[in-house]
Amino acid sequence: MRIGYCRVSTSDQSTEPQEDELRRAGCEKIFRDVASGARASRPGLDEMIAHARKGDLIVVVRLDRLGRDLRDLLETVRMLERGGRGFKSLVENIDSTTPGGKLIFHIFASLAEFERALIRERTLAGLAAARARGRVGGRPKNTDTRKQTMAMSLLADPANSVTDVCRLLKVSRSTAYRLARAGAAAAKAAKKSPSPKSTAKSSSRVGKKGRAERKRPAAAVTGKKNTLKARPAAARRQVKSK
Repeated sequence: MRIGYCRVSTSDQSTEPQEDELRRAGCEKIFRDVASGARASRPGLDEMIAHARKGDLIVVVRLDRLGRDLRDLLETVRMLERGGRGFKSLVENIDSTTPGGKLIFHIFASLAEFERALIRERTLAGLAAARARGRVGGRPKNTDTRKQTMAMSLLADPANSVTDVCRLLKVSRSTAYRLARAGAAAAKAAKKSPSPKSTAKSSSRVGKKGRAERKRPAAAVTGKKNTLKARPAAARRQVKSK
């Protein structure tokens, strides 16, 4: 059984010219869609695929009537072939049930894969060039410390609702929570880091201790060895004999 499918982009256009071509090609049933090719949802196409049975031949006037792009066209034709259904385009004279038609679709598949590889390569090259210049993707982070402190204190108060806090700061809920977490992390880091006053006090204590050691007498620093030398010779011999 031959089943026809026709599509126009707007309601101002008519499907009648395509229907006439499909009837001349021997189509017994025709499905229609009034939708742009960029739209993924096409009720007429879905209904046609559900209606078609094994051994049926799906006929369109041109290839662009069936698929939005080359990749979408290939996926639709593969889905039809998995169910044992064929595909034919009248203008391009391509029939997937013939060896020549199968060869053309294999070439189309190779071209689509080549196109995807080129797009991926260009995308990765662009990202690498942007990173080398210090640019990263994504939305810029909100580093306003004042807003972070306000979000942390406002959300910590049970009397404030999240909606009121978001309206006050003019941010979304996720941004408000992110600001509060950043403010809490900054406050925690500030507590752990030593203050300038304590650092100055510790350095002054170390300085005083060093000055006191420098003022200490040489005998007190050198200890027992100098004490022995200061004693008489007899006393030193007695200590050494012990």
